[in-house]
Amino acid sequence: MPYKHQVIPLKAHEGSETAEQALKRIVDGFKHFRNEVFPQQEELFKKLATAQNPRAMFITCADSRVVPELITQSSPGDLFVNRNVGNVVPPYGQMMGGVSTAIEYAVMALDVQHIVICGHSDCGAMKAVLNPQSLETMPTVKAWLRHAEVARTVVAENCTCSTDQETLEVLTEENVVAQLDHLRTHPSVASRLASGQLFIHGWVYDIETSQIKAYDAELGSFLPLDGEKVPMATPRARYPQG
Repeated sequence: MPYKHQVIPLKAHEGSETAEQALKRIVDGFKHFRNEVFPQQEELFKKLATAQNPRAMFITCADSRVVPELITQSSPGDLFVNRNVGNVVPPYGQMMGGVSTAIEYAVMALDVQHIVICGHSDCGAMKAVLNPQSLETMPTVKAWLRHAEVARTVVAENCTCSTDQETLEVLTEENVVAQLDHLRTHPSVASRLASGQLFIHGWVYDIETSQIKAYDAELGSFLPLDGEKVPMATPRARYPQG
């Protein structure tokens, strides 16, 4: 039986909940899952209980409005997801933390064939990159977003943006391109790219319209993901297998 994604109707709360009400909503959701959703999908979870074989690794922002499984209509076990502020991938060797560990594990242990880096519209992290003074009381976030500095510099020195909104949109795209470049510095990724065993993708998701634009490395631009051809950010393999 295919996994059902919309058993609970989607509804955004207005932010007026008390802490107690918010927790109750979350616990009630778990109870609904445990008592109604899980029994319908029990066979799937039995198969997942002892192994995983994800189709792709999905690196995206920690923003609560971005839900990779919902956007791609994926089932549990389909995506190996890493979420962090700004969908950042530190260059190899600079910060050997959770993102680098997850990438290495996804490639070396899980043999994923695809890695998607997905930015999104109205990204608070990108707004902060444009307004670094807003991070003076958040030193950890400020340090982390230094990995997006290359994108800020590219936009500042090359974009003829006419509005703040346009600047934010271009920065969001350039940040995805920058993180793709960082991703390629990881030895496990570089090796699999060179042999044609791994494919990388850069997406930007629009929360309001559901549109996704994907980076096309050959054209150097972002194109609709649902166009005639799926845009690819993967460099040409130098040591193709078979």
